[in-house]
Amino acid sequence: MSLPVVALVGRPNVGKSALFNRIVGGTAAIVSDEAGTTRDRHFAQTDWAGKHFWLVDTGGLTDDPRIPMDVEIRKQVLTAIEEADLLLLVVDAKAGLHPSDRRVLDLLRDASKPWVLVVNKVDDARDANWYEFFELGAGDPVPVSARNGISTGDLLDVVVAAIPEAPEEVPDALKVAVIGRPNVGKSSFINRILGEDRLVVADEAGTTRDAIDTPLRYHERDFIFIDTAGLRRQSKVDEGIEFYATLRTRKAIDRADICILIVDAVDGIHNQDLKVATLAWEAGRGLIMVVNKWDIYPEKGDKSADKFRKEIVEKAPFLAHVPFLFTSALTGQRVQKVLDLVLEVDKARNTRVSTSELNDRLGELLARRQPPQAAGLEVKLNYATQVEVAPPTIAIFGNHPELVVEHYIRFLHNGFRETYPFTGSPLRIVLRRKNA
Repeated sequence: MSLPVVALVGRPNVGKSALFNRIVGGTAAIVSDEAGTTRDRHFAQTDWAGKHFWLVDTGGLTDDPRIPMDVEIRKQVLTAIEEADLLLLVVDAKAGLHPSDRRVLDLLRDASKPWVLVVNKVDDARDANWYEFFELGAGDPVPVSARNGISTGDLLDVVVAAIPEAPEEVPDALKVAVIGRPNVGKSSFINRILGEDRLVVADEAGTTRDAIDTPLRYHERDFIFIDTAGLRRQSKVDEGIEFYATLRTRKAIDRADICILIVDAVDGIHNQDLKVATLAWEAGRGLIMVVNKWDIYPEKGDKSADKFRKEIVEKAPFLAHVPFLFTSALTGQRVQKVLDLVLEVDKARNTRVSTSELNDRLGELLARRQPPQAAGLEVKLNYATQVEVAPPTIAIFGNHPELVVEHYIRFLHNGFRETYPFTGSPLRIVLRRKNA
């Protein structure tokens, strides 16, 4: 399911970032790696009362005296309105009602998105200073103190009640997110698969700004292709678009069963590509690497594809378990093969191996190498069983699972993959204590 997005909006210095940090607690905020584009702008997953959502801090307002503050606030709020499912208008009780608060409120009233008025810096609810915000006619304001946590639980109760219900998705459809940097040919790739120009294609990087769902039926399976916005370098004035593009990519990965990461054969693989691949892999999604524009790859020879793949795997060893497809969206070369690869990866990530087979394999691995022993304690691994699919997860039970060192877990991981490749899917090994 796509997690809803809740965005904090408001003028500067009302405590949006403090409220963000209070709500997400110890969750590490995600920021863009591009210098100078995300000042104080964060997003993170959080939850309340069993409801999970993305929380977005729309900080980072410019301090450039040449840009009128109201113009900058308006730009931030309009972008947040476009992207969010619920907006929290944060105002400052100590500063009182400000003309900019009214202007932000007018923008929210003109939008079709739900919103909640949050009065921050109310350290004592009995203090009447915040009552003036009732005159906005925006319903009952919610008084909180981000600094000391007063009433933030009450606010979150209101938030989870106000988040709109997500639309129902096609049951049993295989959701495939097409991810990657801008201008690598994501939309062209999907259009080639569909055989028609369903998505906008242009030479300008970053023309896709929304995550667009496109259905397809193939071999009696329903596919939903999610074409995500590329992450692009751009001027400071457009930084909000890039920030939300990052959030859309994360949301698309959350929704997907399988991710197709498209990289540019000519431009080569970038650290940004590897970070996105790692996000998908660590989220437990199936993964396929598509090297696009292979028709114009320079100095192409019989072993060029193997060399290209080897260089990438050296940078990210987990990609050794991922299928590579060398294509051209322009000419259609090998593009249709990706559908069979998607089905193959889907089958692999849903494979369930019998307990007897896993225990036979565990016995072979133990015969090859016993786990390192701890001082004064004998470390034994007794049996294995698969506890989950999508991604496959193997639980290994022993007497002291906490003493099994990381490099031995990698040995077990690689040993199981020798027999059960689980092509394109992460394989998780968890160690558990055997009941006496």
